[in-house]
Amino acid sequence: MKPIANKIFICAGETSGDIHASSVIRAIQSVNAQSEFYGVAGPAMYEAGCTAIHHMHELNVMGIGDVIRALPRIRRIEASLCAWVRENQPDIVILVDFPGFNMRLGKKFKALGIPVLHYIAPKLWAWGAWRAKKLEKSQDCLASILPFEVEWFQKHHIEARYVGNPSAISCRAGWSRKELNEKLGVSDQDFLLTLLPGSRPGELLRHTQLLADVNRVVKAQFPHLKTVVTRAPGVTDEQLRPLLDSDVMLIDRMAEGYAMRTDAAIAVSGTATLELALWDVPTVLVYRGSKTTAWLARKLVQIRCVGLANILLGDQPVMPELLQEEAIVENIVQTFTAIIAGKEAKKQREKFSELRRLLGNSDPAKNVAKLTFQMIEDKRINHP
Repeated sequence: MKPIANKIFICAGETSGDIHASSVIRAIQSVNAQSEFYGVAGPAMYEAGCTAIHHMHELNVMGIGDVIRALPRIRRIEASLCAWVRENQPDIVILVDFPGFNMRLGKKFKALGIPVLHYIAPKLWAWGAWRAKKLEKSQDCLASILPFEVEWFQKHHIEARYVGNPSAISCRAGWSRKELNEKLGVSDQDFLLTLLPGSRPGELLRHTQLLADVNRVVKAQFPHLKTVVTRAPGVTDEQLRPLLDSDVMLIDRMAEGYAMRTDAAIAVSGTATLELALWDVPTVLVYRGSKTTAWLARKLVQIRCVGLANILLGDQPVMPELLQEEAIVENIVQTFTAIIAGKEAKKQREKFSELRRLLGNSDPAKNVAKLTFQMIEDKRINHP
């Protein structure tokens, strides 16, 4: 029997979501090549075959001032998408991360009788538990990428399923240390340090000079140390200028085979720190936020740690975390030196092994595809 041509609406609002959504599109197409995809799309989704109703960059805003100024445009985009869904009646809606925008959309789409699958749960367990009711009304199934979330969301009357973690899958592949050394032109005897300054403009502004200063100090202390900096998509040389002027090698985050299996890392908090843990890289986590963000975090955040690996490993600082006023050159260098000179690197690696077991080997894109077909079939049975 010829597969039914499913019509699927899919929405991502930032670079990471675009990449995750493109993986889901390909996983669905591998089962049913007749599936058609429409939605809010970025370059990875276009390449995978999604037709853009709106482009992802239309939703890109930074800071409270920009958000307020962009509200009329964002509301017009929401209205446009709702009109498209009402007219075209897709078989399912898949909303990828980007919770503020996607939760509003999900509620409206559910009201139209369209099944809604939300992939990558908002981190309400960290702060914003009061939004659980809003999330409950904005989706029919929540595909989670963190194992402990399932129990938390079930307590809040939300059906959540752990589908696997994208980083746990992607970090199994990529360059070996030998291949990375060859790519960088360094020897096996060189100590290789990764510096990850973040990807958002505010993060780069607050961290590039700090990490450049750290780099100069550790290079003076360790003559055989080589430093490599990772550049996230969309980041310019000018944004990285202090680091580029401090004697570093540059690697593109989107390079084919990307994997930073180095001796150690100093990294701005984010998904990158989880990847480093999965690559078995002893890491010092640093983060400087705005004073307003830091104040709000101290008032609202209900967990001790900020790093995903640390949160998953029992909310304990397996990777040392130097935040706000603690994130200064002296502290970072001292913590880094203690890790590489003593037993701390071994302790981190033992915990990272536990993390890999915890996340497992399930392919999230394939599991989201299975959920998609299941929800479409349920709709056709219940509403023929």
